[in-house]
Amino acid sequence: MKRLILLATLVTVGGLSLGVAAFQQPPANAPKVVEVEKLRDNLYMLKGGGGNTAVFIRTDGITVVDTKNPGWGQPILDEIKKLSPKPITQIINTHTHGDHVSGNVEFPATVEVIVQENTKANMMEMRGATGIAQSGPPTNIFKQNNGRGMPTKTFKDDMKIGKGADEIDLHYFGRGHTNGDAWVVFPALRLVHAGDIFSGKNLPLLDANNGGSGVQIGDTLAKAAKSLKNIDTIITGHSTTMTMADLNEYAEFNREFMRDVQAAKKAGKTVDQIAASWTIPAKYKGYTSTTATPQQTARLKANVQIVYDETK
Repeated sequence: MKRLILLATLVTVGGLSLGVAAFQQPPANAPKVVEVEKLRDNLYMLKGGGGNTAVFIRTDGITVVDTKNPGWGQPILDEIKKLSPKPITQIINTHTHGDHVSGNVEFPATVEVIVQENTKANMMEMRGATGIAQSGPPTNIFKQNNGRGMPTKTFKDDMKIGKGADEIDLHYFGRGHTNGDAWVVFPALRLVHAGDIFSGKNLPLLDANNGGSGVQIGDTLAKAAKSLKNIDTIITGHSTTMTMADLNEYAEFNREFMRDVQAAKKAGKTVDQIAASWTIPAKYKGYTSTTATPQQTARLKANVQIVYDETK
């Protein structure tokens, strides 16, 4: 695919921070650089500043999927202007975390915001994510902005928006990263945005504070892989695009992790002992090491704890 690199450097917007997004957010004084990749003639992926953003140019307007960290809404808007003069009419948020929803507050107040119903409840609270160190109490960016950017429409299991080439299908397959992970399908383009339930080939962030589940995530991913038809490309939450084969592999990776922790617990091992000994099986080539950084090591222990606690 042709790759377009577009730079958006703005005056820093200070003072906004979210504990949930701290693990993705760049330094406050860093230039805001948006990398734009053309995936289809009318769909682009915007990287940088948090989770991957999708821009879908419809016949009568533009749908944006996920809006990154605080202060990144305007850089997204600036890049979209270079792609199309059409108005932005919809935001779809894949889940509640600040590095995927915070830019909502910088979009026009008339833009419709759609989420899975559990995500709306989570966004009302903006709780910190499990296993992510916070410097203080989480900040609710939506309360700071008098409710601007909050969802205006929700769905439970499925929703169809538009038709023909403009159709968007929304699905919820169960708990995983959170309890409100939306899968955003563009049928005509054979493409889906998975958000952070499939953030990349890594140990997932299991956010029990927002309904995530280490026991259920593997089955949820497998259900998605079985249910989604005619998909060639998956936009991940933070990595490169993936395929359905990658999704099936990731489902099994998470199931295997769950089984390993459960077996170790049954054998009488503690959480610390399991976390100290578990490594990614060699067959999962290209997966991020669980000990590459202190943050990855902490995530491994947090995930072991979550599966351990869920297993009775």
